Amino acid sequence: MTAAPVQAATTHGAADHTVAAVRVLRYDASRAAEFRSAVDQAAQVWNSSVTGVRLVAGSPADFVVRADNGWPRTQPTSLGRGTIWMGREATVEGHNPLRIAAHEIGHILGLPDRRTGLCTDLMSGASAGTSCTSPYPSTAEKAQVNRNFAGFAPAIEFGKVYVDSPETASR
Repeated sequence: MTAAPVQAATTHGAADHTVAAVRVLRYDASRAAEFRSAVDQAAQVWNSSVTGVRLVAGSPADFVVRADNGWPRTQPTSLGRGTIWMGREATVEGHNPLRIAAHEIGHILGLPDRRTGLCTDLMSGASAGTSCTSPYPSTAEKAQVNRNFAGFAPAIEFGKVYVDSPETASR
């Protein structure tokens, strides 16, 4: 089953104007263990940040979130679909679970790692350091996700596993 578009309409005076369809993505975080709350909060962060997509918990899921003992990583298989592993290794090192979840969902939404080292860039990931706890995407990241879901090609390789470990954070 594919994600269902939702039409929204607004009225301005006597004329009705249809707003672009919002793509609804369902996610399954039932195997995210102690990260379940962070994943749900990260979905809400994205919902309040972008207009082209809405994330809801449910099934059948477009993407699945699991917990394991490795480093956090994501394998997007297509725009809005894939698997996220919320690895405990990053939280043991002091990285914020909500920021990690929002970052990994960013990959599902078509964003690549940027490694700018800036806390204001969600996709800078681990390069921003453990003191960075912001789960919010930058203006540019929000705009890119909206473009992705408006039909523009995302700047991400589908099928690739995105791992933002300390070893790759300096690259």
